[in-house]
This record gives sequence, C-alpha cells and structure tokens, in this order.
Amino acid sequence: MIATQAACLALALLLDALLGEPDALWRRIPHPAVLMGRAVAGLDRRWNRGTARRARGIAALAVLAGGAAGLGAVIEALPGGTLWSVLLAAVLLAQKSLCQHVAAVADALDRGLPEGRRAVAMIVGRDTREMDGPAIARGAIESAAENLSDGIVAPAFWYLLLGLPGILAYKAVNTADSMIGYRTERHAAFGWAAARFDDLVNLVPARLTAGLIVILWRLWPRLGPILAEARRHRSPNAGWPEAAAARALGVALSGPRSYEGRMRDYPFVNPGGRHAIGAAEIRASVALLWRVWAALLGLVLLIAAIALAIA
Repeated sequence: MIATQAACLALALLLDALLGEPDALWRRIPHPAVLMGRAVAGLDRRWNRGTARRARGIAALAVLAGGAAGLGAVIEALPGGTLWSVLLAAVLLAQKSLCQHVAAVADALDRGLPEGRRAVAMIVGRDTREMDGPAIARGAIESAAENLSDGIVAPAFWYLLLGLPGILAYKAVNTADSMIGYRTERHAAFGWAAARFDDLVNLVPARLTAGLIVILWRLWPRLGPILAEARRHRSPNAGWPEAAAARALGVALSGPRSYEGRMRDYPFVNPGGRHAIGAAEIRASVALLWRVWAALLGLVLLIAAIALAIA
C-alpha cells in the first residue's frame, strides 16, 4: 500500500513540476480548490448564523473534510482510480505555480516599486501600498517558505499517509482555514474549528519542511535559534519553515508590517541576517523551493524502494 502511494506521489510531484496549473484547462472547468471554496462559502452563508456558531463551524468542517475524503475514496475505487489519483494529486500540489508567483515578484520589483507592490499583493495578506523594496522581498520570501509547507510538503505528506482521501481532506481543511479561519467578528466562533484543525494537520509537515531545509543547508549549528524563533512565532507552524529559510538564505524576515491600516511591531526572524534585500534574494528563495522539492521527491522514491524491498 505505502509503496503504491509513494510511487503515485512521485509521479504527481513530477507532473506538477512539469505542467503546473494549465490555464487553458481551468478556464473550461473549475479547479478543485475553487469547488472547495464554493462549498466553504455556501456553508458559511447557510450555517454561520444564530446561536451555537462554534458547534455549527465544527459540523461544517466535518462535512467539508469528510465529504472530500469520501469523494477521494470513491474515485480511488473506480476503474482507473490510480491514474485519477495521480492526476488529482498533481493538481492539488503547488510547486510550479508557487515558484512562478514568487519569481513574478522579483521580476516586477526589477521594474520598480509600484509593480513590485502589485505583484506581492497577489501572495500576501498584509498592506502593500507603502512597502519599500526590502519589505516586498521579505513578504515574497515569507510566502514562499510558508507555502512550501502548506502547498507542497503538507499535501504530499497526507497523500503518502492516506492517499487521495488524505490530500483532498487536507486541502478542504486548508481552504476552509484560508476563508473562515480569521478572528473577525463574523468568523471568530464559526471559523474556530477550521483554524485549529488546520494548525493540527500542518503540525508535522511544517517541522518536516524546516528539517529538510536544515539538512540541505547544513544548519545544525544554528538549530537552537531556529527552534527558539519557530516556537515564538505568532503561528504554531509558519515559524518553522520561515526561521529555517531565513538562515538558509542569510536574510532577516518578518518584522513590522501593516494589516488593514494598523502597524504590527512583529520581531524580525533571523535579525542578524541581511535587511537590505531585493529581487536577488527573492530568486534565491525560488531556488530554495526547487532544492527542497528535489529532496522531497528523492525521499518519496526512497520510501517507495524500501517499501517494495520489504514487501
């Protein structure tokens, strides 16, 4: 079982890296993530009202994740289910598209601050109107590090463990968190389950991502500061790949930024790293993404080989 899933995952990783997100296809049919988003929005409209909103949010998440997992099990049981499993897994991985979006910020920043701000606004949630070049670069690199975990390592991890049901359920939870997991007045109660469960399902992948970076860049002497900063981060998971990537690239990340017009005085991650950064460091983060992807692919192939040898 694990050998088959590892082999399928390796194929999916390769397909995603080669093909990415073919726009011609998604102009004709909705992307699975879009369908998940519509399901989340529909449940939000219908169930996020009245009393017991936290319980309603728990039920909504159970419907979303359970429905996604059930659909995955049905697809795997169909004739040709293995092929469909590989193709859907490739669609739900985000290596090439992430690299393209991050690289686009570097290209835009080369053309000037206004274009750099517009490009980074596509991948970060903070205010971008007043960003200078280093702030744009930090935002792009932080997004690269966090999405390396959320968009590549985590879905691969859950596919390896549970096959298509696992990756579909993970993406449903992740989509719900991105839409209703914020602590706004409307979603503080209803989105509680999505936010907490997303933290849970990313717990191991975030640390695995950081571990891969530490191994590849031989960061053992800096492991103590990486662990300390990861644990202090406002997110229980995002700090792990961010702290490791900051040291792999030799840059300072995070720091003060604005959300909805309000400045937040967040501390720098790797404060001793370079602060005057720009397009070159963004491109270095894209190279980091590909290097970790290659290591992940190698690890998956090794797991498949070992599983076959002991079968």
